[in-house]
Amino acid sequence: MSTLTFSPIPDAPISTDEFRALEEKVMLAVQTIRSERDARLVAEAEANGLRAQLQAHMSRTMANDLELSRLREERDGIRQRVEKMLRQLDELN
Repeated sequence: MSTLTFSPIPDAPISTDEFRALEEKVMLAVQTIRSERDARLVAEAEANGLRAQLQAHMSRTMANDLELSRLREERDGIRQRVEKMLRQLDELN
């Protein structure tokens, strides 16, 4: 456990210009933090949207792969039937 000790601030007066400069630095820091938070929220929303799009694309890709496989099987079946009919025609000649 650490203990923090605070030393009293000397009673040296701070000039008005120094105080204004410090105030401006604090306000700039606050604005920067707000801006960065807003940018983070926008980036997170965009990332979530992109994740949803990716998921949709992946689902469509899987469906397309299944359909392609089914069509190939159907094509192979038709090819076999055509070859069988061609053999039968050859036998007739």
